[in-house]
Amino acid sequence: MWDNEVLAEIYKYREEYAKSFNYNLHAMVEDLEKKQAASGRQIISTPIKPTQQKNKSLVET
Repeated sequence: MWDNEVLAEIYKYREEYAKSFNYNLHAMVEDLEKKQAASGRQIISTPIKPTQQKNKSLVET
């Protein structure tokens, strides 16, 4: 495994954050959404691109 100080710090923070919410994903998302709203930054959403249709000749066979 790589010995990368930056990644080790990120993994440590991520683990501490998850543990502080008892690994409850819904609670973590709620907290992050509150922090995002409190930041005052403009949030821009881009529409989801439609997927390309599969080749009809492959579907019909």
